Amino acid sequence: MTAIRIDEQASKSERTYRWIRERIISRDFNPGYRLVLGTIAKELGVSTVPVREAVRRLEAEGLIEFERNIGARVAMVDASEYIDTMQTLGVLEGAATALALSRMSEADLDRAEAINEQMRALLDHFEPTVFTALNERFHRALVHRCPNPHIADLVDRGWNRLSGLRSSTFSFVPERAPLSVAEHEHILTLIRENADPVEIEMAVRHHKWRTVDAYRGQTGAPSTVSP
Repeated sequence: MTAIRIDEQASKSERTYRWIRERIISRDFNPGYRLVLGTIAKELGVSTVPVREAVRRLEAEGLIEFERNIGARVAMVDASEYIDTMQTLGVLEGAATALALSRMSEADLDRAEAINEQMRALLDHFEPTVFTALNERFHRALVHRCPNPHIADLVDRGWNRLSGLRSSTFSFVPERAPLSVAEHEHILTLIRENADPVEIEMAVRHHKWRTVDAYRGQTGAPSTVSP
């Protein structure tokens, strides 16, 4: 009976974690939104124990923060945090993509190319939220075969940290959308032509950093990479 209760508790914690996380990513819970554990527990029909466990996991991922006398709330994502996270993610994704090269199949590349074509189709009638979600799918398609679990986990955490701004990233820098599609195509070409892994790694890194530069350009900050 004890094992069954533990399994049931783990299941409730996982379900609660996914429920809260989905609402943060979809921005139903916006940055700064206060999470009342009792209210969430009542809505999901669970005790506060799995809610606390879920909140601790989301705090470790950077999606939730605790503030004195307030409690748990959806993390506030400011400009400097966005820039730092994007720069870090550029380094990690570049490394993860390079490490995944030997394990990539034609089906993987075809999947990434199909996602990029969906992004291209959105350019005429631009929808930033959909475009940003597809952008994440494209990059995850290239790194999901990374054999280093630590790097893969850090990449996943990086995307999770961006979730607070994810739905509006390309609203801030819409001029990056067509360039992003073209750079994706360039990265796929390099992979298909068996280019040097270091060249591919740098192409992925600088691709991410150019989005950072476009964002920083709004404040007149120096660029991260050369044009």
